[in-house]
Amino acid sequence: MTKNSQTKLINPNWEQHGYIQVYTGNGKGKTTASLGLAMRALGRKWKVLIIMFTKGGDDYGELNSFRELTPEISQNLKIVQAGLDRIIYKSNQNEEDYIEIKKGWELAKKAIKNQEYQLIILDEANIAIDMGILDVDEVVEVLKNKPDEEEIVLTGRNAHPKIIEIAHLVSKIEPIKHYWDTGIAARKGIEY
Repeated sequence: MTKNSQTKLINPNWEQHGYIQVYTGNGKGKTTASLGLAMRALGRKWKVLIIMFTKGGDDYGELNSFRELTPEISQNLKIVQAGLDRIIYKSNQNEEDYIEIKKGWELAKKAIKNQEYQLIILDEANIAIDMGILDVDEVVEVLKNKPDEEEIVLTGRNAHPKIIEIAHLVSKIEPIKHYWDTGIAARKGIEY
């Protein structure tokens, strides 16, 4: 490959282009990574939307931290919890879960279409898709038609192959060793 042909492959407007990122896998740290990205973006005065699918309630350390941000930073952040105050699985999901997650998805679609935010994090969207609450084909269509400047992140295990296919960045976080395997429960400040 010649130097001239290499130059043509580089997007000259890469800083202005938004990509689709996916953080998936069975390991710990998918939400944590996306929230670190949110803090980085907020530090650059980006407008950030975080929709937490399958997560409700108030006992999350990250929510406490976000509430303490300076007014200048917090004016650029919106967090929406589109879930009930419990962990849901295929075996315990109910109509209320469906309603909350669908409300969050409708808000996400509107925000994407209206170009309100530079970074949109769809936390645990992969789980909502995997459980059949969100239609993968609809999500793919919305993501394919997102404005060029928007960065969109989807987190959660079991990312659908169709989501992986359209993503520009996919990180699979897998456990090599986890203290949960020895019976240690989730800890405040570390897992939530």
